[in-house]
Order: sequence, then C-alpha cells, then structure tokens
Amino acid sequence: MTGQLAQICRHPIKGHGRETLASVRLLAGQCLPWDRHWAVAHDAAKLVEGWNRCVNFARGAKAPALMAITSEFDEASGVVTLRHPERGEISFNPDDAADLPRFLDWVRPLNPPERAQPVAIVSAGRGMTDSRTESLSILSTASLEDLAAKMGQKLSVNRWRGNLWLEGGTAWQEFDWIGKRLVIGGATFEVTERITRCSATTVDPETGRVDAPTLQALQDNYGHQDFGVYAVVVEGGPIEVGDEWRLA
Repeated sequence: MTGQLAQICRHPIKGHGRETLASVRLLAGQCLPWDRHWAVAHDAAKLVEGWNRCVNFARGAKAPALMAITSEFDEASGVVTLRHPERGEISFNPDDAADLPRFLDWVRPLNPPERAQPVAIVSAGRGMTDSRTESLSILSTASLEDLAAKMGQKLSVNRWRGNLWLEGGTAWQEFDWIGKRLVIGGATFEVTERITRCSATTVDPETGRVDAPTLQALQDNYGHQDFGVYAVVVEGGPIEVGDEWRLA
C-alpha cells in the first residue's frame, strides 16, 4: 500500500506555533530539524539536564489560546517570528536573553492567569518532543477524515501538531505499523508507538478556543484516545511534499 506525503510541519518553540515546510533533510536518530528545539518553561517547572517532560512547559493543553500561534523560523539568523490573531506579530531570537522580556510580555496574555506562568525559554540540544526518544509524529489524513465524519464536523490537521501527514491507504492502518519500517521519499523510519492525545486537540487552531470534543469522540468511537504514531529515522535522507510513502 502506498500514498503521498501531504504535509511537513515543524514547531520551533514547543507549544508556540507551527510552520509548514516544502521539504527537509532528515538525519538518522534525530527529530525533524528544529522541531521543538526550544520550549517555554513555566514558574512551576522542575527541570533536569537535557530532555524534560511536557508538564514543565507552557502548552496548548493548559493554555488553549497558544494553539492559534503560527511561526516562521529563519535558520540563518536564528530569528523566530510568531503570529497570533489577538496578539499580532513578534520576531525575536530565542537564544538571546535580551529578547526574553519582550517575548514574555507578548505571550503572557495567552496564558490563563490561574495557571503557572511562562518565565524562560530552554533548549536541550535535541527536539523537546513528548517522547524521550528523538522521534517524529506521523499522521494519516484517512484517519482524520474518519474521525471528522464520526463527529460531524471538519477537523484541521493543525489541531494535532503532527510532523508528517500521509495521504492514501485506509483509516487507522498506521496502528498496524508498530515495529515495521516505513519509507517516505529518501528516508526510512521505524514506527515505534501510538500517540495518546491530550486536550490540546479539542482547540480550534485558528481561534485558540475549545470547540471539539476530540478525546471523547476517540474514546466513544474507537475505545482509546490515540491518534497518529511516533517513528524514529533509521536511514536519513531528503523528503518533500508529494513524495511517495510505502512500507519497507
């Protein structure tokens, strides 16, 4: 069974914006380049050296308005530009401490006042993904269409913060790929596990407001709250939108 790669997406600052790409070169054992390279720690965080769990960071599950942020990263300059329908636009360098106060002033109104507040931008030398393994998330448009039909409403791909969206095949077949290898363009992946979802998926990524009971719909219709799979790059190479995918 084959199909096409429909979208490539990265999130330079975890939980703070999405950026679509036309192509990218993947490296074995690494995340999508610059995906979740930074994360925004809050004032209740208990950070350790290197990778940290998502509970330490500001994110859409606790601050729905963050889901409406889009981003653009200039790799040459290190500058990230964030845009939000209510907060406008800001450009800054996440590694420049002098830019931090300006970013915090911009983002604080998007965080509920009763929640822990953002205080710092951190990095770990790898993607701050939700899994300890350096992985990418792979999602199926067929599965999304099936869920949307069950719910009776359209669901944006951006709701799920995925890295690679695949067209073709049948709904939910990606769960059968665990332990198997998948070829997309010039890269080969090993599919490792299903992705259990959080309440961020209930949020409209255009408005930042909760509008869809995705978790309840997954539970009621399929008996779980999983959507998409994690995969590790085992053979690096270039991929681009439109590339064919197939099981190895």
